Amino acid sequence: MNGGKATLGRTAGLYAGAAVLRLALFTLFPRLPDLLTGRVEISTPVTSFKRLQEGLFLYNHNVSPYDGGVYHQAPLLLPIFNLLPSFATFPIFTYLLYIAIDILSADALLRIAESGEAGSSARFTSPRRDKRWSGAVIAALFLFNPFTIATCIGRSTTVFTTCAILHAIANAISGRHFHAMVALSFASYLSMYPLLLLPPLVLLCYDRQKQPATGAPNAWIKFAATMVMDVVGALAVLFQMSFCLTGSWEFLSSTYGVQLTLSDLAPNIGLWWYFFVEMFDSFRSFFLAVFWLHLSSYVGGLSVRLRQQPLVVITLLLGIFSIFKPYPSIADASLFLGMVPLYRHVFPLLRYSFVIAAIIIYATFLAPAFYHLWIYAGSGNANFFYAITLVWGLGLSLLVCDLAFAVLRDEWEVERPEMVGKEIRQI
Repeated sequence: MNGGKATLGRTAGLYAGAAVLRLALFTLFPRLPDLLTGRVEISTPVTSFKRLQEGLFLYNHNVSPYDGGVYHQAPLLLPIFNLLPSFATFPIFTYLLYIAIDILSADALLRIAESGEAGSSARFTSPRRDKRWSGAVIAALFLFNPFTIATCIGRSTTVFTTCAILHAIANAISGRHFHAMVALSFASYLSMYPLLLLPPLVLLCYDRQKQPATGAPNAWIKFAATMVMDVVGALAVLFQMSFCLTGSWEFLSSTYGVQLTLSDLAPNIGLWWYFFVEMFDSFRSFFLAVFWLHLSSYVGGLSVRLRQQPLVVITLLLGIFSIFKPYPSIADASLFLGMVPLYRHVFPLLRYSFVIAAIIIYATFLAPAFYHLWIYAGSGNANFFYAITLVWGLGLSLLVCDLAFAVLRDEWEVERPEMVGKEIRQI
């Protein structure tokens, strides 16, 4: 399992096995997709497949998909799904699309793993870099993660964002900067929050240039400005296409406005909805600004402190987003958990592995039970479900902090070789 490149036969077998498993779940358990689609842990107001179907119905009947306030997703998803045969008549084509997107995501993750960027970046090389899993193993951990499978079967549109983010990272590592920026633009167009990954992704692109920039002081500024202009240009094209499709700019407030203002307070596994349900209207704007400031404040600090390892910054930010974004789901956690095995070399430095695993498993099983007690059994209230989402957030927070500690300890031992293996205390 250590080192080595994934062979073509092993990779093909892995992808085929993942596809067969998903197709079997779709076909052998026909009620399962609709069951998972209705779960708040999988579907949110901005990723729900049912809401996508509602928007598609309005779109096919020449009515604005944003009439009625149900559809809050990107306009360009509508023509993509409209090209497929009717879901009610031929659901297999929709199933195959979601399976293909999962495999494309895994392939991008495999390329990230094979690059060795996690253990040996342009500015830092870990002495433990040889202790790593092959790309096939890491892709398998992602494809056969129950969270990833449940997201695919539940047909959440988050899978498109996940695929775009992973391809942006893979392209940045391979030196295809423009492709990376276009992929990030598409991810930001779909979900908005991936735009916060721009600074570390630009750092990654800068470090992985095939022809390193000269030592001119303005080289970095010129490069960063070029990358930003690529993103702005790609987003401008996507927005213009959306305007041509819908005939108005109404989609801006219905997609991104909902996330900025949290106007739909449907329950989810995040921390925002319950807080703003109890919030007085006079304080709402202030705390919305505070919550968004909190989410975005990690970008600058992590990018500066972990400048030598931009991929680590991206991974930690994905974990932070899975906790603190307005409408998170288990799809965000599956992306973060898919990136964590890239850092196999620092696993011995983790301190709370068992506690983290126990908390995540505990919350995974109890969240559906508490939601049932609240909504269906009537023997609980919203506090039941929100309490378990706090436990879920605690588990992911511990993982983010522990991974950051392990990476920083790895860097510190390179700077202070005499401290290798010695216990440290925070004063």
